[in-house]
Amino acid sequence: MTNRRAMTLGLLGVALIPLTGCMSKPLQPANADGTYCYSIGRRPRNKLTCTHEPVPQLAVEADAKRFEASADALTLYVVRKRWADASKRAVVTLDGRTRVTTIPESIMRIRLKPGEHRVAVEWDGRSAEQVVSGAAGEVRFVELVGRFWSWGGEFHWEEGSPQASRPRAMSSKLIADLDMRI
Repeated sequence: MTNRRAMTLGLLGVALIPLTGCMSKPLQPANADGTYCYSIGRRPRNKLTCTHEPVPQLAVEADAKRFEASADALTLYVVRKRWADASKRAVVTLDGRTRVTTIPESIMRIRLKPGEHRVAVEWDGRSAEQVVSGAAGEVRFVELVGRFWSWGGEFHWEEGSPQASRPRAMSSKLIADLDMRI
């Protein structure tokens, strides 16, 4: 009976190993000045990538992470959370007028007029653009995917789905909550 129990526990342990990759570290609190820093590595030699602007309050973040539609707006979530994304900042531009500097493991909620909109990202003198369209009452996701290695890298856009993007967004920090319906 002891061997059977040991074998069962061993199989259970092996079965649970893949799930540890889905776990993410808890989000750090915002700094005293309202900015937020994403940390790579362990202290004392960890690398911080921080926002330039204060991030929204926790109540706003909780509201955004309900992913509810707004009856009179297209709600767009920009999600930046992928395993190969480095500590690089990237500037996201919306319709050529609003600029937000993103950091790894971050999200933005943007309420837009229904219709077609251009979302662009700029880094190291390069850029990539995505066209997003939708109607009032819709919630859309786009994911900013970064792949950076020692020899170089790039960002590109991917159309997100609620099933794939929501879990990534839930474990990311809300860095901007914008209303661009005006």
